[in-house]
Amino acid sequence: LHVASPSKMAAPGEDTFPSEDGDAVRMDDSGSDEDEDEMDADVEGAQEAAKVYVPGLEPLKPGEELEMDTSAYRMYHECQTGAPCLSFDVVRDREGDGRENFPLSMLLCAGTQADSALSNRLIVMRMHNLHGTEQKKDDESSEEESDDDEDEEKKPLMELAMIPHYGGINRVRVTQRGEQSLAAVWSEKNQVEIFDLQPQLRAVHSSAVMAAFVKQPKEATPLFSFSGHMAEGFAIDWSPKVPGRLVSGDCKKNIHVWEPREGGTTWQIDQRPFCSHSKSVEDLQWSPTEATVFASCSVDQSIRIWDIRAPPNSMLSANGAHTSDINVISWNQTEPFLLSGGDDGILKVWDLRQFQSGKPVATFKQHSAPVTSVEWNPVDSSVFAASGADDVVSLWDLSVESCDTGAQAEGVKELPPQLLFLHQGQTEVKEIHWHPQIPGALITTALSGFNVFRTISV
Repeated sequence: LHVASPSKMAAPGEDTFPSEDGDAVRMDDSGSDEDEDEMDADVEGAQEAAKVYVPGLEPLKPGEELEMDTSAYRMYHECQTGAPCLSFDVVRDREGDGRENFPLSMLLCAGTQADSALSNRLIVMRMHNLHGTEQKKDDESSEEESDDDEDEEKKPLMELAMIPHYGGINRVRVTQRGEQSLAAVWSEKNQVEIFDLQPQLRAVHSSAVMAAFVKQPKEATPLFSFSGHMAEGFAIDWSPKVPGRLVSGDCKKNIHVWEPREGGTTWQIDQRPFCSHSKSVEDLQWSPTEATVFASCSVDQSIRIWDIRAPPNSMLSANGAHTSDINVISWNQTEPFLLSGGDDGILKVWDLRQFQSGKPVATFKQHSAPVTSVEWNPVDSSVFAASGADDVVSLWDLSVESCDTGAQAEGVKELPPQLLFLHQGQTEVKEIHWHPQIPGALITTALSGFNVFRTISV
C-alpha cells in the first residue's frame, strides 16, 4: 500500500489560469530536492520518525505534517481554475490509445460553480508537455544550472478556451458523434443543454484560431436545450452504443431519454418520464453492451435497471442497496458488475447476474464521509477508483486476494487487501475520471482544483 498525502506540495508554483486570453499557462508539477549537507546528521532519526499515514485510522498528532512521497507516483500535476469545477469529462483525442511515453497530453471539458451565475464558464482545456514525476536524486552543485534548464523544458502547459454560461454547471458529459464533440450540460437553470465543442477544440490547438476565438461574441449558444425537467438535476450519461443517445434525470425523480435526429443538431425526447424512483435521481449509467439498457441510483436508496423499450417502470431493482442516499454508480466495461457509492461512505460491487438478490458481491468501508465519485478503470476490469468528501481518492483491485498481499506493515492491518493506494492533497474531491487513452492516468477535480496523476500501483 502506498499512501500519498501532500498537505504542502514539494515544489508547487502559484500560477492559476488567466481570465480569457487563451494564452498557454503553466500548471504545477511535483518535484523534490534534498540538501545532502543537512541530511547527514539527521538521516537515521528521520527514517525512524517517518511513517505511513493512513486516513481514518488515527489523526495527525500536534506538530505532525503530511509529506508527499513522490516515489509513489509515475506522474503528478496540479492546477487551479479560479472558480471550482464540480464536474468534468475527458475529450477523446486523435493521438491514439494506450500511450504511455512522456510527455503526454490530454483534453478535458469542465464546468464551473462560481459565486455569481454570470461568472460561470464552460471550459475546454488542453494539458500538454506532461512529464513524469522526478524522483529524488543526488545532484552535484555544478549540475544545478543544467538541471534548472531541464526543469524549465519540462514545465507542463495548458491552453484553455472558455465560453460564459449563465448558471452553475452541475455535471458535464462529453461524447463523439461523427466529427462532432458534444458536451451535455446539466445546470442550475433546470435545463439540460448540448454544446458543440469544435470551436473551442480548434482554439486550444492553434494560437491563431485562439486569437480569433477570444474576439468572438461571448454568448454560449447551445445546439439544443431541454426544459422539460421539473427541477434541476445531476444525473446524465451518453450512450456508448448509439451515438447521440442521452439519458438525464432530475431531483424530482424523473428520467428522460433523448434520441438524436438526423443532422446532429436536434433530439426527440419522450415527454413520458421513467419514474419508478420515489426521490431524486443522483446518477445514470448506460450499459456498455446493451444499447437499450441503463442503470440509475437515487436518494431513495435503490439502484434500478431499465430498458427503454419498456417504459415507464424499471425491470430490475435493488431496494435498500445502501443505508442512505446513493450518490454515484459505474458500469464495468467488460464484466457484469455495477459499482455504487453512497452517503454512508460505503462502496459496493454488484453482480448483475444476481442483482435481484439484493446482496453485493463486495463491500468496502474505507471512506469516512460520503462517496462523491466512482469509476471502473476502462482498460482493467478489476480496478476502480473512488473519491469521498473525506478528501481521499482510493484505488482498488478486486483481483487481489488476501493471500497475495503478504505481511502488511504494522499499523495498517485493518486495511482490505484490495486497497491499492490512497491519494490526498485536495479539498472536497467532487469527481474523478480515468483517461481512456492513457493507461493508469487519473484526473480528479475538487474545490481546491485539479490533480492529474498516475501511481506506481496502476
